[in-house]
Amino acid sequence: MASNDAAAPRRRDRTHYLYIAVIIAVLAGIAVGFLAPDLGKALKPLGSGFVELIKMMISPVIFCTIVLGVGGVRQAAKVGKVGGLALGYFMIMSVVALVIGLAVGNVLHPGEGLHISDEIRGQGAEQAGKEAQSTTEFLLGIIPKTLVSSLTEGQVLQTLLVALLAGFALQAMGDKGAPILRGIEHIQRLVFKMLAMVMWAAPVGAFGAIAAVVGATGVEALKGLAVIMLGFYATCVLFIFLVLGPMLWMFARVNIFSLLRYLGREFLLIVSTSSSEAALPRLIAKMEHLGVSKPVVGITVPTGYSFNLDGTMIYLTMASLFIASALGDPLSLGEQVGLLLFMMVASKGAAGVSGAGLATLAGGLQSHRPELLDGVGLIVGIDRFMSEARALTNFAGNAVATVLIGSWTKEIDRDQMKQVFAGESPFNEQSFVDDHAPSPEPEEPATTKS
Repeated sequence: MASNDAAAPRRRDRTHYLYIAVIIAVLAGIAVGFLAPDLGKALKPLGSGFVELIKMMISPVIFCTIVLGVGGVRQAAKVGKVGGLALGYFMIMSVVALVIGLAVGNVLHPGEGLHISDEIRGQGAEQAGKEAQSTTEFLLGIIPKTLVSSLTEGQVLQTLLVALLAGFALQAMGDKGAPILRGIEHIQRLVFKMLAMVMWAAPVGAFGAIAAVVGATGVEALKGLAVIMLGFYATCVLFIFLVLGPMLWMFARVNIFSLLRYLGREFLLIVSTSSSEAALPRLIAKMEHLGVSKPVVGITVPTGYSFNLDGTMIYLTMASLFIASALGDPLSLGEQVGLLLFMMVASKGAAGVSGAGLATLAGGLQSHRPELLDGVGLIVGIDRFMSEARALTNFAGNAVATVLIGSWTKEIDRDQMKQVFAGESPFNEQSFVDDHAPSPEPEEPATTKS
């Protein structure tokens, strides 16, 4: 046993080196982007390739997590309760995020004094062409073409639907479904192990992604847009610490700083790849390890990925006000509310689509104030930097939502959470599989293998 105890820290140390390498790769990518912009842009496939590797794992992770969570619950009503609570919470928080974005935007008046050039007028129409789906198309799009196509096409909500059906079917089968559940549990371990292997490519992906963004954008594009960027980042920070933080403490007695520190590696991954999808499978694994039950994690996290877009809501409000001010045609309060409520609905149909925030912004302006569409070109240059703040805020919001809903439904292990935050129960970076059983259990396989 002593040898096993000595081996465990060495394994964790190797993953620490991995994330130190990610930080170094980010700094190197920034340097390459500034010093050799053309080379930086040429490195974009490195970042894109890593994100695609992670996206490849999302559907299997979600499918296994939901089937195991729902299939292991005897009362179907419990699943419905979790889903209803989650959707209700997501809608309320979307409105709160809109209100905060409106308040800050009307105080800062971003965009005043900027002048739009003919060069960027056409970019707004180009983005509007990528407008989000209608509500009907969105709802029909949740139904996959075949039972397995949801796993092959990478559609999160389609995977969610099929996994829920499979979970309820196994629930109805009772004891006869137990062997199938055990098989899916083994598949989940395989998928998480593959994900842990893929993560070792993170430094390469981070280097390519950051170098490409800095190389393509440069410094000049940021100078005149610093107000909107800094204002947006500040608003996201205020939302996390003045809205989500107090709610988390009030309803779950959990410190927001402890939760964010626990998810530090995931935030680093989002910043380095500019993609929240890169951290989605890890969020599922870490929330289970934190002590939140499988049904709550399996339903809340994938649903929140499409419906709990707090950062996107703030972005849409501030970007709309910025464009209106820059074009010298400010929106009245009534126009602001109408436009942004439309965008709140439209953004649900664009969830999971690359560049969804920009496309929803352009589509909303085209529908409500077509004369402002040309101003979208002003945002294009900094959208990638703002998308990082959107992704970080959305991710933090989903983590908080999972803990809150676990607390409200009494589906959270408080003792396990205390141990995790105290560092007594470290997350298994080698397999990502939830091992919050008593300490001797995880060590058992290591003994048999050696």
